[in-house]
Amino acid sequence: MRVPTVFLSTLLLVTALAAPAGAGGRRGAHKPDVVFQRADFGKGTYEGTTPAAGLSFGTAAGTVAHTDALGTRTWEYARWTGPEQAIGFQATELIASWTADVPPRSWIQVEARVRNAEGLTRWYSLGRWSYAEGDILRTSVPGQRDADAKVAVDTLVTAAGKPMVGYQLRLTLYRAPGSGVTPRIRTAGVMSSNVPARKAVPVSPGGGAWGTELAVPRRSQSIHKGHYPEWSGGGEAWCSPTSTTMILGYWGRWPSGQDTAWVSPSDPDPEVDHAARHTYDHAYKGAGNWTFNIAYAGRYGMDGFVTRLRSLTELELLIKAGIPVITSQSFKKGELPGAGYGTDGHLMAVVGFTRTGDVIANDPASPSNAAVRHVYPRAVFENVWLRGSSSGGVTYVIHPPGRALPATTPGLPANW
Repeated sequence: MRVPTVFLSTLLLVTALAAPAGAGGRRGAHKPDVVFQRADFGKGTYEGTTPAAGLSFGTAAGTVAHTDALGTRTWEYARWTGPEQAIGFQATELIASWTADVPPRSWIQVEARVRNAEGLTRWYSLGRWSYAEGDILRTSVPGQRDADAKVAVDTLVTAAGKPMVGYQLRLTLYRAPGSGVTPRIRTAGVMSSNVPARKAVPVSPGGGAWGTELAVPRRSQSIHKGHYPEWSGGGEAWCSPTSTTMILGYWGRWPSGQDTAWVSPSDPDPEVDHAARHTYDHAYKGAGNWTFNIAYAGRYGMDGFVTRLRSLTELELLIKAGIPVITSQSFKKGELPGAGYGTDGHLMAVVGFTRTGDVIANDPASPSNAAVRHVYPRAVFENVWLRGSSSGGVTYVIHPPGRALPATTPGLPANW
């Protein structure tokens, strides 16, 4: 179970210095400012990288020693530094996400620095990613905190009074010297946001998806309680990989029987164990790293990103286009009718809406696969998902390459 970054942060985003934009540029509507910007690999500074079908390792720019619990090894590296990107408003959080082809004997690191009123900050690591095991430990990087910002697992959070107005993204690809393997980052993007510290969020109007329910497979995290303690042991710890698995299953892209041959034959849904193993963050000690779940989906040829949505109206646009999404929320027991539990942070898959606009969710915090489908009241769900003490609308969007996304909300910065 993932504790949301906003809940973790002592800031709670009360450092918002500008009122968020409303529809058509109207100010003071108490909507979050959020923008998602895709990296353009045709621009920037290349150190051994080539902008071919994404960003590929071309020639080694140098070597570096990397040490973790697996030991110290030397790696060749190639790097891309993107141009500085203006955000368009004063942001307080930043999340980078990516999809990549990272074969054995290679890995990648994603970094960002931001611009505030005092200039550019230092570089912060937003994750070291490898799908294969045994090369490095897949991990976020703890202990990154200074006068400008801190990194909370997968999220860069600015210090009080130091909002950011721009950022740079830096991607470094590593491979074993002389191996000739070619790691490649297919897509990358950054979501920047300033979410107001709202205690309550008004219910939004319909977005055209009432009466639509997508056929997303149902998977329970609860039936995995106690499985593989080395990857946090199933149960409530596996909400994120279980939700990601459901979305991959919807698109017919989850792991094969050969991929999951290591899972105990008694396991009812080995694809869930597989996702938990390969999203596990060794520093966070859990499988709830938001961006690692997107990177895992990328292993199966999917495109995806982490963003924030401003309303269920926006979410309906994706459902109407046939794209289910994963949402992160927190609530006390009894706050979300029909859930039967409380949580400091939980992921579930939103798969549709009833004819009266209530939310249909595949909630993995259910006792069985058959019990996963829930209908949650629209107003209550929207409030616990979007309010300031929750994730502020964090969402995973995972879809096949070439699957067109719908147009974003007119008059507001594009958040996908």
